[in-house]
Amino acid sequence: MRTAGTSRTPRTWRTGRRRTGSVPILAAVLVLVPLAAACGEEQADGRRPGSASVSAEPPLTGVRWAVDSVTVDGATRRSPGSARLTIADGKASGSYGCNDFTATAVVEGGSVRFGDARTTRMACAGPVMAFERLLAGALADGLLTTEVKGDTLTLGTAGGDLVRLTRT
Repeated sequence: MRTAGTSRTPRTWRTGRRRTGSVPILAAVLVLVPLAAACGEEQADGRRPGSASVSAEPPLTGVRWAVDSVTVDGATRRSPGSARLTIADGKASGSYGCNDFTATAVVEGGSVRFGDARTTRMACAGPVMAFERLLAGALADGLLTTEVKGDTLTLGTAGGDLVRLTRT
């Protein structure tokens, strides 16, 4: 049985007023404040969207490249079709056209240097072996410049020889 002056809504101990709606308001604040903060334009690193410098070059590493051609002393030779190159985690691997190879690869800025190359030793048809010798020589020619444009990679030697590759 109820006594006079009691109700189901609890009263606060200080004011004696009834608490109404404070929980829904608190819940709304807890949900809406983080959402409003997320709507800002500044990123966590302090940059504004659109102000970030986007790399103009697609990645050189972690991509499988098909060798299209090698230009040595001004003469261009087309790939026999099976020559390829992948650079990842400080290593290079691929095929010169007949034989597979692995090597170390140091990529810095716009250059790459291959070293400690190891290769299989299969004999192939004359034109394939001739292309293989040109490609192996170009890749082993010290510091190579790299230029990536879209799906095309061009490696250049100090002497002007070029290796052209396409992303596969």
